[in-house]
Amino acid sequence: MDQNRTPYFDALLDYVQKGTISFHCPGHKAGKGMHEKFKKYVGLQGLAFDLTEVLGLDDLHQPRSVLKEAQELASEAYGAEKTFFLINGSTSGNQAMIFGICNPGEEVIIPRNAHKSTISAFIISGAIPVFMEPVYDDFYFIDHNVTLETVEKALNKYQNAKALLIVSPTYYGSTADLESIISLVHDRGKIALVDEAWGPHLKFHPELPKTALECGADVVVNSTHKLIGGMSQGAMLHLRGNRVDYSRIASAVRFFTSTSPSCLIVASLDVARMQMATEGEKLLSETIHMAEYARERINNIETLHCFGKELVGKPGVFGFDPTKLTVDVADTGYSGYEMNQILRYEYGVQIELQQLFHVLALITIGNTREDVVKLVDSIEDIVVNRKRIKSPEESLLKMVEKRLGKEFEMPDWPPRKMSPREAFISDSEMVLTDSSIGRVSSDMITPYPPGIPAICPGEVITEQIVDYLRIEDNWGAHIQGLTDPTLARMRVVK
Repeated sequence: MDQNRTPYFDALLDYVQKGTISFHCPGHKAGKGMHEKFKKYVGLQGLAFDLTEVLGLDDLHQPRSVLKEAQELASEAYGAEKTFFLINGSTSGNQAMIFGICNPGEEVIIPRNAHKSTISAFIISGAIPVFMEPVYDDFYFIDHNVTLETVEKALNKYQNAKALLIVSPTYYGSTADLESIISLVHDRGKIALVDEAWGPHLKFHPELPKTALECGADVVVNSTHKLIGGMSQGAMLHLRGNRVDYSRIASAVRFFTSTSPSCLIVASLDVARMQMATEGEKLLSETIHMAEYARERINNIETLHCFGKELVGKPGVFGFDPTKLTVDVADTGYSGYEMNQILRYEYGVQIELQQLFHVLALITIGNTREDVVKLVDSIEDIVVNRKRIKSPEESLLKMVEKRLGKEFEMPDWPPRKMSPREAFISDSEMVLTDSSIGRVSSDMITPYPPGIPAICPGEVITEQIVDYLRIEDNWGAHIQGLTDPTLARMRVVK
């Protein structure tokens, strides 16, 4: 197929350029009915592309023409046998993936650092997640990936599991030994699922880790909008092989897709695929170069650490995506939350993720050299010219431990007592947070980003979890899922 083609975008452009008079949704009619406050900055040309499905623009729920061809081009570009365009993000991909292969009560082995959307898929489907632990990095206070040995132990323990899911790359860029893991999963007669939301670009540059499809995965989710040229909420779901029912997954995708899909998002997926298939290696070469430049400069700033390929070969880090810049700020005296606030409001720089001890910046094909210089210069100015600490005893870790009254450690993953669905639909009650310890959580409580639940419905609330949530809340974390956002009370199963 000709990867220069953009059949869906071309059809959308043709419709707009013909000036067709609209008596269909959306109500703003190519921006003419939009308030000037919004229209002034978005522009009539952009608003004209905000369409839903009409004659000539195919049907995302049952593609037959230009959208069918666009998805086939994406399949070829990524090495899939079937690709679905998603307009509700990789969240809908994770949900469709689980819902499309699992029946109620069936087990799926997943890493405990899976995204909240994956956990929600188990609540919806009634399938049962059984957890394996990723490798924890006690220097950077983050999780990397699961190892082959961990996977093998999980397969031995959960022999009735229908599938095994891997998150690779992680938010921080580490990839799993997918070839070995997927081969083992298939040898055991299981389905191999991969949440590759953070790897839509991997296929298109030889210096980046192999993709999940190249390693033999059966179902893979990519977030096209995260790191390449798709618009927000644009993602793809890829299938290959004969281990899954394509028609059932297609039905699941429809369940999790709006019946008024944004043509603009769909068109952006078509063009993003074309861009990467035809120019990806060139664009990503410059992106990788900029990221390595930033990493080198950051590591030359006293008190900062920004890990890279030196971690490859350590447990949980089989490969690494260098476009992710995780900057450890713990020795600066600033928390990641404070660093984010200062960068945003005083330097005009917005990073991707902030946590207690680090911040994460994404270097993508949309960044320029000037952008990257500004990022590093800003961080350097904060750390060097606005120095907060004079000795290691004033480090952020010491300040946290002083407030906590004991040594800080990330909490153990809490034990599970009920399935997520059972806990979610059970009667619940609100209790004081201290009284919730030992009770089963009804809520999925998630510091966001990165969107990994601190506790899932069905898990037992522990003292460690409560301490951790209070620390994160006190230092400025944004926590989703709390019925009581003050953290004074927790919702638990009666």
